[in-house]
Amino acid sequence: MRLLPMKDPDKAWRSIKAQWKKDAEGVGEDFSTFASGSCAAFDSLIKDTSNPGLYCLSDGERIHAVCQVSRMLMSKYSSPLLRVRFVSVSPVYELGLAGAGEYAQMMVALFSGIVWLSRDSLSAGHIRFFLKSPGDSQFFAALQISTPLSPFSKFTIEGALIECSLKEAELAETP
Repeated sequence: MRLLPMKDPDKAWRSIKAQWKKDAEGVGEDFSTFASGSCAAFDSLIKDTSNPGLYCLSDGERIHAVCQVSRMLMSKYSSPLLRVRFVSVSPVYELGLAGAGEYAQMMVALFSGIVWLSRDSLSAGHIRFFLKSPGDSQFFAALQISTPLSPFSKFTIEGALIECSLKEAELAETP
């Protein structure tokens, strides 16, 4: 799976919602009821024409998740960070069509895509990733253990928030 920017967000979001509507209705769920909670934030973000930084996690055939990614400065860091919020996932995951293991793989793929963005097109030394719920933190708990091969110099989880710093960022910030 790859994390991709949503080109023409309005058109892309309509297509994603059409796919997700089929998924929900395939198990007898009313999509308008389902979407009123999980998709409402994205409906508002799509209307923001000031480049809202919307991304989708795709396997080439399906969109598994969407989120907003912002590159910004924050007073507690001396270099830019990526803030990831408003994670919405396909009804396949929300309605139990996919198992817990598949959900975990999708969330890890989404986070991995964010790490890749921080090293590539949205260069940043720090990440603030807002999970869907505190329960999702279990999928990332092992990353809190410091190892020589870890790309992170710091990795914390508090509630539904992951905050991490990449090792390269700390080296670049050291005078």
